[in-house]
Amino acid sequence: MKGAGRLLAALGFGSIVTFASTFLVVAACGRGEQPPRLDAATPTTAKKAPAEPDTHPRVETTVVDFSPSHQALTLSGKVAYGEDRYSRISSPVQGRVVEVRVHLGDRVKAGDILLVVDSPDIAQAYSEYVKEDSELQYATRAHELAKDLYENKAMPLKDLKQAENELVKARAEFRRAKERLLSLRVPPEELNKPLDKQKITSRFEMKSPLTGIVVERAVTPGQSVGGDSSQVLFTVADLDMLQVLADLYERDLALVKEGQFAVVNVEAYPGMDFPATVAAIGDVVDPATRTIKVRAWVNNEAHKLKPEMFARLHLEVGDAAQFIAVPREAVLEVDGKQFVYVVEDQDRYVKREVKVSNISPDQVRVVEGLTRGQRIVTKGAVLIKGQEVKGT
Repeated sequence: MKGAGRLLAALGFGSIVTFASTFLVVAACGRGEQPPRLDAATPTTAKKAPAEPDTHPRVETTVVDFSPSHQALTLSGKVAYGEDRYSRISSPVQGRVVEVRVHLGDRVKAGDILLVVDSPDIAQAYSEYVKEDSELQYATRAHELAKDLYENKAMPLKDLKQAENELVKARAEFRRAKERLLSLRVPPEELNKPLDKQKITSRFEMKSPLTGIVVERAVTPGQSVGGDSSQVLFTVADLDMLQVLADLYERDLALVKEGQFAVVNVEAYPGMDFPATVAAIGDVVDPATRTIKVRAWVNNEAHKLKPEMFARLHLEVGDAAQFIAVPREAVLEVDGKQFVYVVEDQDRYVKREVKVSNISPDQVRVVEGLTRGQRIVTKGAVLIKGQEVKGT
């Protein structure tokens, strides 16, 4: 049995060796028939010549001409209250606030009570009023008696004149006391009643002078108010109509007129136009900014616009005068001065200082420095500027 096992093992090992030898021969023949492979990492012998630097940047130019008839002048400004449509309200009397009847955001009508103040000023003024009323009645009776006595020759003329003088003084003091109460907002109809039917207390009711919305409130119950006009307790404003206060450069003054139609845009509502009308153009030039204030009414019934918002006022000015307009990209700024590149000859550009003003987000109006027919660089001016810097 052991001999037979050794025989089979010998035969098996020989077969395996024969099969492996045959496989290696076939594989070697297959490799011989294939073409030789090139190493992908080996660089080619042909080398690309380096590109020459472009000494003249690619630019686009255009001939300067008058702008189309319909152009817009854009003014920067802010939203503001209408001049006669808001009121900053302070207390005319000293005292303690006992009641506040409105809250921030409430809509009020003209004459509505905003707060109640307990004021010793009213009590003192009314006491003076009652005293002067009594003095006036006494002086009136004394004058009538003196007049009768004088007519009956029972009193000298100087005594009659004295009685008349006292009556004049009493009337003046009574008028002063009454005006004091009126300044404290005591109702006139209450003072016109007989003295025994008047109902005047130390309570002062502060009322709204106009119809609108309470946009500011700076008072609480129990607070002391001092009768100081600079101590604003409420601000009531009519927000249905607001104004845009914008700055107009003096060079553009001839382009804007009262009653001119305009459009207002704000960052809070991009793409939304608010129709407006120029209401007033200022008469004074700001010496620092060389601008004039322009006010434009804008309807705000939806209350989307808020006072103090930054705004842009767009006005159509194309029919008013012809002017040169160029792309904003053509104008560069260095050290606070603006300039463009004018084409003198082929590949020769001359820097020319200009003065411009905004007319649209992508165009500016050239006020000074260019004339019709000149050719300027509209695209690539920055590259020309960069080459000038490298050359210095």
